Amino acid sequence: MITLERHSVLSKEISSADSRAAIVAAMEKLPAQFGFRFFTLMTAPAASDHTLSSLIIETTLPRRLIQDFDARRLLAHCPLVPLLKNMALPLCWSYDPASSADLGLNFPDAMTRMLKVWGVTTGVAMPLHSSDGSVFVMRLDGDRTLLALPELNELGMLFLQSFRSFDRLRGDEPMHRSLLTARELEVVRWTSQGKTSVEIANILSLSDHTVNTYLNKAIKKLDCVNRTQLVAKAIRLRLIS
Repeated sequence: MITLERHSVLSKEISSADSRAAIVAAMEKLPAQFGFRFFTLMTAPAASDHTLSSLIIETTLPRRLIQDFDARRLLAHCPLVPLLKNMALPLCWSYDPASSADLGLNFPDAMTRMLKVWGVTTGVAMPLHSSDGSVFVMRLDGDRTLLALPELNELGMLFLQSFRSFDRLRGDEPMHRSLLTARELEVVRWTSQGKTSVEIANILSLSDHTVNTYLNKAIKKLDCVNRTQLVAKAIRLRLIS
């Protein structure tokens, strides 16, 4: 498909999305259209964040890849983290040492080797600002060559258009539900059933550290002081039953 046709088809599908599920489905088509494999929408990482899994809102990345990444504590050593909140345009990079050096990036060898096993040698990402001031990141990962400038410009427009639709549809949801990610709701639901962090970690194939991170974020978002209050408030707000 030539660029104009591709852009027209994707833009029309994004514009017609009338639910969060529909816009996510449209965004998940971006990787294949641009030669990548995976799509991710995530909260922009801060220096205090330690796990990728706690930041992800929507992704097609394999769960095992995310678990492997977090088990190695690679987020703290990723050179992209300090850049993601300040970029105005999409940034495309390669994990190849020579190419990444040209961009002033120094990816740890452990990260490069791990991602290569999963068929990830190239990525592109763009920071996006929501109506409430929060910063998110949309990214594609795969094993293609670096994007040319026209492709970067086209993808940047699609990133912006799709995120605006996502942010609008997210704003139409009940306020408290839109605050919690699907994973946070899942962890809160298991907590309400009396499961410990270790038990939830086993059920969801996560680390107990990651489970605790989800719970602490949910506690903060719902303005609670502990898990007991979190569960009670989540039930009262009909986030869980």
